Amino acid sequence: MKKIFCGCLFYFPFIVFAQSLSQRLTTAVDQLQNDEQFKHAGIAVYVVEAKTGKIVFDKHAEMGIVPASCQKLITSAAAFSMLGKDYRFKTEIGYDGVIKDSVLNGNLIIKGYGDPSLGSSRFSMYDHFYTLDLFRSIQLAGIKEIKGMVYADDGAFEFQTVPKGWVWEDIGNYYGAGIAALNWNENSYTLPLRSGKNIGDTVTIINQPGIPYTSLLNNLTTAKAGSGDNTIIYLPPHSDEGSIEGTIPANENRFVIKGSIPDPTGNFLDQLKSYLDYHKIRYNKSLFNSYYKGKMHTDTLAYNFKKIYTQYSPSFDSINYWFLKKSVNLYGEALVKTIVYENDKFGSTAKGVSIIKDFWSKHGIEKSALNIIDGSGLSPANRVTTKALVTVLQYAQQQSWFTSFYNALPEMNGIKMKDGYIGGVRAYAGYVNAGNGAVYVFSFVANNFDGSPAAAREKIWRVLDLLK
Repeated sequence: MKKIFCGCLFYFPFIVFAQSLSQRLTTAVDQLQNDEQFKHAGIAVYVVEAKTGKIVFDKHAEMGIVPASCQKLITSAAAFSMLGKDYRFKTEIGYDGVIKDSVLNGNLIIKGYGDPSLGSSRFSMYDHFYTLDLFRSIQLAGIKEIKGMVYADDGAFEFQTVPKGWVWEDIGNYYGAGIAALNWNENSYTLPLRSGKNIGDTVTIINQPGIPYTSLLNNLTTAKAGSGDNTIIYLPPHSDEGSIEGTIPANENRFVIKGSIPDPTGNFLDQLKSYLDYHKIRYNKSLFNSYYKGKMHTDTLAYNFKKIYTQYSPSFDSINYWFLKKSVNLYGEALVKTIVYENDKFGSTAKGVSIIKDFWSKHGIEKSALNIIDGSGLSPANRVTTKALVTVLQYAQQQSWFTSFYNALPEMNGIKMKDGYIGGVRAYAGYVNAGNGAVYVFSFVANNFDGSPAAAREKIWRVLDLLK
């Protein structure tokens, strides 16, 4: 009896705390559901103890709900496992024909394999294309003139650069940039604007987009000072015409927004063309890619490729850092297609998503709990359960690459967690180091709330504070 009594004393404070936390979460979530802003919202919450896996709280944890960017956790952990933390994307440059007396009697060929970091300012090795080793290798090979064409082989990935389910309002803006086998500067450009002094005044585009052959119809107007960026760029993939709608604040002399490149490979070729022109390397101005005029340009494919140089990306754990920390959608879509490419030598979103679902089905997540169609969570058609998100986080804790995964999570409200936000959605998932020494793994997703997203965030964070 004495031993049993002592054992009860040892565990009793923990049990009381666990029950108390569960009760407090129940009260707080019920109050949130009754809040006018969440009156018609769907709320799903799942919390477990990291060490034991014991369920602390469960509200609609098996309900499919829009996860927004919390879906990146699913892609990230799968990519760590299937590609490895040291995986590097590559881009190859070479030629067919022969080089004689500094003249390439043949075609210059660049072969892309989906590197989303190529030309990105996030990585110091790619600060400026004039110093990029990939381009410099042309000169190092002694080439001063190209008699054939300049050919960008981007056939490793499918023609469609954006996944199905992405909405029209997103795909023309920087966060809606599509992924191709050849990319540059995260397939985005900047657009500087100048507003008027009065509400309703016309907004001037200081410089047209830095994307040749593309024009934007300007329907922007001036709004009140301090109103922020309320612009939307409508520019579909592989198009050369679009429009820009909405408002920017009054009295802005240079208000910069960002858009997505409609033709990533074409933009890459433009960068290469600028390099050739700058360094006075002669060529016949013929630049092509695999999907020339909307179809596979098979008659230009090189079968006798002589490689000059291979440009490698930073390691995957470095790319994943920005993928989670800054929620770069482009990186998620690159990972989905790359997972397929490493299996089938052709990257497609649909097949990549299928492989990811198969992977997680082997690690405790039913396929029906991951009704996903992209790798980043940008599509509002995605449905994921909060239990699935927590299972992903629990799996990650047991892996050798967990430190890299954990360090990539943003820290907000004193919690290491990934957030997600699209219209009417607020989502959070991560790890909480509680004051009592426990660690909790959680996911909290609210769909279809009303009113201010900032107000919704603060209310949700007050609930999450109970885990600390």
